[in-house]
Amino acid sequence: MQKRTLGTSDVKISPILMGTWQAGKKMWVGIEDADSIKTIRAAVEAGITTIDTAEVYGDGHSERIVAEALSDVRDQVEYATKVFANHLKYDQVIEACDRSLKNLKTDYIDLYQIHWPSGAFNSEIVPIKETMSALNHLKEQGKIRAIGVSNFSRAQLAEASQYGRIDSLQPPYSLFWRQVEKETAPYCVENHISILAYSPLAQGLLTGKFTRVQKFDPADNRAKNKLFQGENFERAQQALDKLRPIAERHHATLAQLALAWLIAQPQTNAIAGARYPEQAKDNAQAGNIQLSTEEINEIDAIGRIVTDHLDDSSVMWNW
Repeated sequence: MQKRTLGTSDVKISPILMGTWQAGKKMWVGIEDADSIKTIRAAVEAGITTIDTAEVYGDGHSERIVAEALSDVRDQVEYATKVFANHLKYDQVIEACDRSLKNLKTDYIDLYQIHWPSGAFNSEIVPIKETMSALNHLKEQGKIRAIGVSNFSRAQLAEASQYGRIDSLQPPYSLFWRQVEKETAPYCVENHISILAYSPLAQGLLTGKFTRVQKFDPADNRAKNKLFQGENFERAQQALDKLRPIAERHHATLAQLALAWLIAQPQTNAIAGARYPEQAKDNAQAGNIQLSTEEINEIDAIGRIVTDHLDDSSVMWNW
């Protein structure tokens, strides 16, 4: 997989990243550590060298699993992790970074991101200038190589950029969830900020594996995902039916087609989670699919069957 430059930094990332929210276990059902370790390892062996995690995923459990899987090949991979919205004061950022370094068993983090803006989830409001000051200090120390943000609006991204270089934005972004394209993605393209799309398969919806009568365990976060509810879910099924012939032309799965479309968008990379090694290998193969301009436009139009009916909220869940 041809690596790409992260923003304007000297960090190189794989265009498909391995997402590890599920490795933290919290808010997921039926996850086993042994499977997570094998899957992360399989992802790297298949060419997905950039691993995305966060301190809040299982209170550090995901980070520790990443370390268990990859410590012996640390020099061949890139670690991206995040500080949560309740740790954005100067000293809290420094402490959170040190905890993540310890969990990841490393002395540097390739990309350190603000997970949610200050104030999210009823967290205390902290001026972005203060948070960025801590991040800049960590960068000067060599503890982090690049700074990113997640779930930021265009205005929040522009404000943060006044106080230091932001090299990435991590928004929810997939063929079925495209609010980022309205304002924020153009800002990223203009300012050479990499987009790291999370939930690029709309939490598995774009794999086509869920039937019209699917029921979810209330503990599964998909039970509250707007795309899995009512008319949104039915429209998604209609769109998937139209995508299948395109996937078949490329001898690809629906998931691979959706990932290939996403990483063909300007500045965009995709963070794909996986529970099992085969899923990780399949995700990696999406990096080899070459879509024509006509196909990209055709897929774009099919995705709008779903996205034209969604509201303007940037949050995918009814939490």
